[in-house]
Amino acid sequence: MLDQRVTKDHGVEIDRFMEVRYKEQILQTPIKRLFLMFHKPRGILSATTDKTHRTVLDFIDCPDKETLHLAGRLDRSSTGLILLTNDGRWSESLTDPHHKVKKRYQVETDQRIPEKAVRLFREGFDFPTEGIRTRPAMLKILAPCQAEVVIEEGRYHQIKRMFHRIDGIRLRSLHRDQIGRIMLPQDLEPGQWRPLTAEEIRTATT
Repeated sequence: MLDQRVTKDHGVEIDRFMEVRYKEQILQTPIKRLFLMFHKPRGILSATTDKTHRTVLDFIDCPDKETLHLAGRLDRSSTGLILLTNDGRWSESLTDPHHKVKKRYQVETDQRIPEKAVRLFREGFDFPTEGIRTRPAMLKILAPCQAEVVIEEGRYHQIKRMFHRIDGIRLRSLHRDQIGRIMLPQDLEPGQWRPLTAEEIRTATT
C-alpha cells in the first residue's frame, strides 16, 4: 500500500513522503514536506553544515531540519532571501536555468553606475574561459551607486562579475529580496525564518 492505497503497479515512483506498507507491516514512514524562507544575514554561509563558519541551518529550529537543503545560494557576504526545502523536485523547479525563474537583487556599488550598464546587462556578458554568455538581465539604476538587478540564472558570483566588467565596478552590498513570486517580507528580520504559505509554495515558479 502506498499512502493507504493498494497498488500493483511495479513502475510506480516512491518517494520519502509516502507511507509504504506490505501486509500491514510499515516498510517506510513518511516524512513531512518542508518549505521555509530565511533572511540570511551577512557573514553566514549558504550551506547546511560547515566546520568553521555558521550556516543557514544553524538558525533553523524546526523538526526534521536535517532533511533540508537550500534552493539556491547567496555568497557569504551577501544578504537576503534564502529558500529551504526537503522536496527536490520543487527546488529544482526554482534553480534549473531552463525554468527561467527570476531573482531580484538590490545592490550598492563603490562607484557611479554608468547609463551604458543598462544596455550591457540586457545584452549579456561573455566569459570565454568558461564558454558561457549570461542571459539578458534587467538593470534599473536607482541612484548613482544603487541599482536593482533581475536575473534568470545564478552563475558563480554572477552579478559581481558582471558589474566588474563595467569600468571595474565592485559591489559594496548585494541583497536578494525576491525569488519567483516569493518576496522577502519586511518584517522578517535578518536571522529569522518562517514556513512558506501554501500560496507561496504553489505559485513560486508560475
